Amino acid sequence: MRVSPACDRCYAAAIAKRFGWRDNEGRDLWDVHAERKRTSEAYWRGPLCWNRDALAAGERRRVFCASMADIFDNHAPEAWRVDLWDLIRATPALIWVLLSKRPQNAPAMLPPDWGDGWPNVWLGATVENNLEAARRIPHLAGIPAVLRFLSVEPLLEAVDLAPWLGNLRWVICGGESGAGARPTRPDWLRNLRDQVHAAGAKLFVKQLGSNRTAWPSIKHPRGENPAEWPEDLRVQQVPG
Repeated sequence: MRVSPACDRCYAAAIAKRFGWRDNEGRDLWDVHAERKRTSEAYWRGPLCWNRDALAAGERRRVFCASMADIFDNHAPEAWRVDLWDLIRATPALIWVLLSKRPQNAPAMLPPDWGDGWPNVWLGATVENNLEAARRIPHLAGIPAVLRFLSVEPLLEAVDLAPWLGNLRWVICGGESGAGARPTRPDWLRNLRDQVHAAGAKLFVKQLGSNRTAWPSIKHPRGENPAEWPEDLRVQQVPG
C-alpha cells in the first residue's frame, strides 16, 4: 500500500507487477484492499543459515529485512510479526536492519521483552521530504533502540534533519531509480552530508538515481557506481 510520495514509483510494486504476483482474490498486491502475502518457509529459514555462517566466521552480519514489505504495516497479520521476532531472537549474530514508513505503529507492535532495544536490531524510518521528516522522525526518536537511522531515499528535496540528528546515528540517502525517476540535486546531497557529519553521525550515499538532469556523466542505470560520482560525494559510512 502506498503511503507517501516515496511510494509513487515503488520498486517493490513494479517487481510484483512484473512477476504477476496477486493476492488470493486476484488483486494487485499494492491495491488498498489487497491481502498481504507471506514469503515461503524456505525463505524464512535462510537467516538461520546466515547466523550459523556468521558465528563460524566470528562476525556480525547485517540483514535488511522486508525489502518488499513493512514490518509495522497494520494490515499484516500480527502472527507474522511474532514469527519475525522469534527469528530475530534466534539469530544473535545477525544485525537486523528494520526500515519502516510507519514508525507511529511500532510501539504497539514491538515484542514484550523489547526493553531499551534488542542489541541486534537497528530501527529506521524513510523520510523523503521535509513533511515526512516532521511526521515520522519524532515517532522514531521516541522508540528505544540501540541504533536509529533514516533512509532519505528517494531524496526529493533539500531536507533539514538538524532538529533530530542528535537522536540518530546513521543516514542512508540516494536518488530515485527506474523510469520517470524524479531528480536528486547535488546541492541537496551535499547539504545533507554536511548536516549529518556536523552531528557526528554516519552517512551512506547509496546511489544518485536514474534521472540524469543533474548527473549527465552517470552511465550506470541507477547511478550506483561511486567511481562516476563527484569525489566529495563518495561517502559510504556504516556505524561500527
